[in-house]
Amino acid sequence: MKAIQKLLCATAIVSAGSASATDLEVMHWWTSGGEAAAVAEFAKAFDATGHKWVDAAIAGGEAARAVMVSRLTGGDPMGAFQFNHGRQAEELIEAGLLRDITDIAEAEGWKDIVNPPSLLDACTVDGRIYCAPVNIHSWQWLWVGHKAFTDAGVAVPTNWAEFAAAAPALDAAGKLPLAMGQQGWQQSGAFNVMMASLVSGDVFMSVYGDKDTDVAGGSQVATVFQAAAAARDMAAKSTVQNWNDATNLVITGQAGGQIMGDWAQGEFAVAGAVAGQDYSCLPGLGTNPRLGTGGDAFYFPVLKDEAQMAAQTELAALLLKPATQVSFNLKKGSLPVRGDIDMSSANDCMQKGLSLLAEGALLPDTNMLLTPDTANQLNDLFTQFFADASMSAEAAQAAFVDIIADAE
Repeated sequence: MKAIQKLLCATAIVSAGSASATDLEVMHWWTSGGEAAAVAEFAKAFDATGHKWVDAAIAGGEAARAVMVSRLTGGDPMGAFQFNHGRQAEELIEAGLLRDITDIAEAEGWKDIVNPPSLLDACTVDGRIYCAPVNIHSWQWLWVGHKAFTDAGVAVPTNWAEFAAAAPALDAAGKLPLAMGQQGWQQSGAFNVMMASLVSGDVFMSVYGDKDTDVAGGSQVATVFQAAAAARDMAAKSTVQNWNDATNLVITGQAGGQIMGDWAQGEFAVAGAVAGQDYSCLPGLGTNPRLGTGGDAFYFPVLKDEAQMAAQTELAALLLKPATQVSFNLKKGSLPVRGDIDMSSANDCMQKGLSLLAEGALLPDTNMLLTPDTANQLNDLFTQFFADASMSAEAAQAAFVDIIADAE
């Protein structure tokens, strides 16, 4: 029976390619230079099928998710949309608003090719698959611009301790030690990178996985808050809002570095910067190299129009095809979800990520462990912490413990 079902689904996917072409509105928040170049690869591949990718980009993940949820709950669904795979779509799935694409996943053999398997698990609810994971994005990177350190007469750092030690020299040379956008998700993201890099994985999982308040309030996490306070001092003169504007400060030699996910690599690529020559990338802040297994996925709303449903089916299958995976991820700076494709053309930074993936030096992304409500509370906390130098590390840790205590 399963073989027959797979055959029927495969036939449906093939038939979709020969069905009447249709426009499909696709919503996402990829608007920076590197992101736009990457999403254009998806659009180009989809348009080649005869369908039309109707791009509906909205700047900023939080703003975009709010619009997407409003559209879906208001009865005006788009054809497909990007979320981070994890817990962001739970309520939409429970409400029956998202299409079950298990048949497509089975016909395409995703369980055999998606690596690590946790990526597909994050798309699965009650044994059914609701999204197509398209990449592995990890937050745990310190991006270091060589020009700022050369101008300041300081050696390019290889880890967080060296980076922090060089901050006074950078400041004296008129350089911003640490570039950071003034948005809560960036600030909480930087803190979570420190949690993943400056303490053990057991501590990270005890706090975010088990919601252990004793560990969250303990001495090891206290050292993370102290490091965050030091980062606040280094970023005190950073006034930009958007993450890619902060990245540009590093690229142009105005800032020493930035804690940001590997999507920053796309901005370096657009600027023509060469990894290992113009900039360095330090996974795990160069202290504890590891990757978070977060990333992006596409979900497909329940639609009534058969032609659009056929286009959804074709897009879902296309997103994980080998050629699409290579072209998209090389532009995006992320790692492919397929473990069976040739990435030999990837640059030095992507090769570091691929090596860590092969070694299994991985942590779950916080999007997989925390509800959107808890994530928003943490964003608010770190917005306050990074904006108010009078808020002590101890006070911030106490507020952090309260949030973890209420987390589901």
